Amino acid sequence: MSSKRRFNDDRVAGILGLAFDADDGHKRITRGKDFLLAGGSEQTHGIMRETIVKVTEKLDARGQRIADVSVDQLRDLINDARP
Repeated sequence: MSSKRRFNDDRVAGILGLAFDADDGHKRITRGKDFLLAGGSEQTHGIMRETIVKVTEKLDARGQRIADVSVDQLRDLINDARP
């Protein structure tokens, strides 16, 4: 068996946001370059969307993407961005 890796070392990362509090029958989905948000009430989905937009704007200003930051850095960005 070959010791060669079959995959390249490029890191792929993204955020998946799920919410389950919708009771109005709407199916809410928001997609972005590095994220997918699904479900939730209008309010909950709006909070998820507002948070991820702030995070991606902050990363864009730094010239970074989600794959470029550590889990701890991403957690801090999300916590700082929450309304």
